[in-house]
Amino acid sequence: MQVVSNSFMRVPPDVTLTVVDAGPDVADDWIAERVQPGDIVVTNDIPLASRTLKAGGAALGATGKAFTESSIGAALAQRELMEHLRSFGEVGGGPKPFSAQDRSRFLSALDAAVMKAKRS
Repeated sequence: MQVVSNSFMRVPPDVTLTVVDAGPDVADDWIAERVQPGDIVVTNDIPLASRTLKAGGAALGATGKAFTESSIGAALAQRELMEHLRSFGEVGGGPKPFSAQDRSRFLSALDAAVMKAKRS
């Protein structure tokens, strides 16, 4: 397991931390350039999820939402619409707080993604 970040963070001893330069999308670019079939990328960044799918990897959101080839187009379109609305001040705020249900859903989806990757 590997965590990619643009700053140091504590990770468990069995996790590799890769620190990349700071800047927009530097960590995303590092990940996308190295994704291989069978890899699972956990991200809420929809463009990174799209790049992951194109590379043959699996993309999973932090709340357990699996991004798929059939859902990524709509997710990208919704992201663009929300960016447009935010630029006009029509929408504010961020995602709702992470809940126990989100954690449970994520762990279940991650387990399913790992099992699928092992079968492939």
